[in-house]
Amino acid sequence: MAESKVELRNVSLVYFDPHAEITALKDLSLAVAAREFVSIVGPSGCGKSTLLSLIAGMLPPSSGEVLIDSQPVKGTSQKVGYMLQQDYLFEWRSILDNALLGIELRRMRTPETVARVRRILAAYGLSGFERHRPNQLSGGMRQRVALVRTLAVNPEVLLLDEPFSALDYQTRLTLGAEIGTILRQEHKTVIMVTHDIAEAIALSDRVVVLTGRPGTVKSEYHIHLSGGPPATVAARKSPEFPQYFNRIWKELDPYVESTG
Repeated sequence: MAESKVELRNVSLVYFDPHAEITALKDLSLAVAAREFVSIVGPSGCGKSTLLSLIAGMLPPSSGEVLIDSQPVKGTSQKVGYMLQQDYLFEWRSILDNALLGIELRRMRTPETVARVRRILAAYGLSGFERHRPNQLSGGMRQRVALVRTLAVNPEVLLLDEPFSALDYQTRLTLGAEIGTILRQEHKTVIMVTHDIAEAIALSDRVVVLTGRPGTVKSEYHIHLSGGPPATVAARKSPEFPQYFNRIWKELDPYVESTG
């Protein structure tokens, strides 16, 4: 692999609740190259979202190192954008003003940055909706606005925490393919957490499987699909697709795992 854009070295995270000490992640090591799209899958509660919080600088590791561009993460960084499961749009703000929120928080709002965000909205099918309110948009359109808001500050690394799970299946399939294509065109380094194995295979260059808690890397799959470009519906029709799916499913299914 080329020099890593994001790297976790023997990372562990321990936290405390009123009754016990809980190890969420233990000795987890992972390297992600620039422009690579990596999906993280694993059992519920294994620390997938915690891993994203560590990369985003929202949590410090209990031990080990998290690095971006070979520099230790010491807090939040303008290099990292974080897109969550919920769109968290402000209902009292217009679509344009929601998309500009990150730019405003970083005190970067200028006529030029506003014009750039308008261009991004238009490119992602939101032209003509700039003055609408979020409650006037479909779920898929709201997620597009959330993506524009994240990309508006031009992050180099994009973290996606189950960004399509709140959508119906057809919208999820269409929007996932659309956003996956956009992020590749934007040359972003992407790390996505998902429970959807098919989504992970269709969108990713690599799928990383975590163990149950405490989470650590169990296995990795470099995805090569001959049916079509990544993120497209055609990619899901590749002959390799069900092979990847079955192998990853067996690793995640507790019954299969416990019985050999």
